[in-house]
Amino acid sequence: MEINNEQIEAIVKQVLSNLSGTSGSTATAGNGSIPSKVRVAMLTELGKMEVKEFPMPEVGDDDILVRVEGCGICGTDSHEYKRDPFGLIPVALGHEGTGEIVRLGKNVTKDSAGKPVKVGDKIVTCMIFKDNPDITMFDLNKKNVGGADVYGLLPDDNVHANGWFADYILVRGALGSTFFNVSDLDLDSRILIEPCAVLVHAVERAKSTGILRFNSRVVVQGCGPIGLICVAVLKTMGVQNIITVDGNPGRLEFSKKLGATDTVNFKDYNGIEEMAKGVESKFGGHIADFAFQCTGSPAGHSNIYKFVRNGGGLCELGFFINGGDATINPHFDICSKELTIVGSWVYTLRDYATTFDFLKGAKAIGLPMSELITDKYPLSRVDEAFKKAAAQTGLKIAVVAD
Repeated sequence: MEINNEQIEAIVKQVLSNLSGTSGSTATAGNGSIPSKVRVAMLTELGKMEVKEFPMPEVGDDDILVRVEGCGICGTDSHEYKRDPFGLIPVALGHEGTGEIVRLGKNVTKDSAGKPVKVGDKIVTCMIFKDNPDITMFDLNKKNVGGADVYGLLPDDNVHANGWFADYILVRGALGSTFFNVSDLDLDSRILIEPCAVLVHAVERAKSTGILRFNSRVVVQGCGPIGLICVAVLKTMGVQNIITVDGNPGRLEFSKKLGATDTVNFKDYNGIEEMAKGVESKFGGHIADFAFQCTGSPAGHSNIYKFVRNGGGLCELGFFINGGDATINPHFDICSKELTIVGSWVYTLRDYATTFDFLKGAKAIGLPMSELITDKYPLSRVDEAFKKAAAQTGLKIAVVAD
């Protein structure tokens, strides 16, 4: 068989592709070719995302090269975009991402739960335990992401492909990365894994009080993506009596689709005492057994105590960054009520594995989780996507492959 120049060129490109990185790396999937450059969306200054090109990073024996399929914009990304509270600029953002393995280091055979991985599998990343490499999947019941790093919030370096707002991301074994094979989940579900893990963790924290049960009356304050996912997690675990509190009628209505029994629009009430009476009326003359405070607003935290009965419980999970001080009266709000209060911040590695089952369970009972993703933008329009997220006119905004 005669081979023409075009075929020879294709073969040479394939061989070079296989050789880039280390000799132990495997090349891939799709059309079999990996470009020499990677596009990375960098936050270069406050309020400005730019798509830059860098050389495609080499793939070591313990690394994974992933072709990005999509990534959600987190509230933390929006805070970084507007204020840079972590002092990371310039930085490649994006930690709610997922994609397909296109090159696999020869030492990488299993994910962080022990599930086999191969080229073509879909994965998500979790924490980076670069300062604590001995942690395993089964040590993490009491250790959350605090003290660990995540892709998308790393200082820039010579790799650059450190965040999921990119064409490709390099998952580096030397950093102590953790990742999961999620090939059995659709793209929208995979994009939602990270924020859903936040709520799986929060509900597990709430359950530790012994107060949250199937028949509990529960208030969820704040119907952004975090509060709405909270409703869905509670509904999936069997809680039947959930009241949501927010000032956005559309979000309140959507909360019913995710499992809320009824809603309270705080704009319909004059002050917290009247609003607490409104919550009580929705529960048939009772106040809540348990409350989740999801707003990130100090005023929201101050108000939440009024919704909870004596001996009840509260989970505060709205403050992922310093949002300021809240004013409470410890005697009336905590002590005389004997409230049990837990804080929740992000998740553990084990919560990620639990989240996969939550998403499957939510789908099985008909909860429209994909409708949380209201807008999708290509990488080339990433700055526009961030402006949309900052305006808070949608719910979950995602950046997807061009």
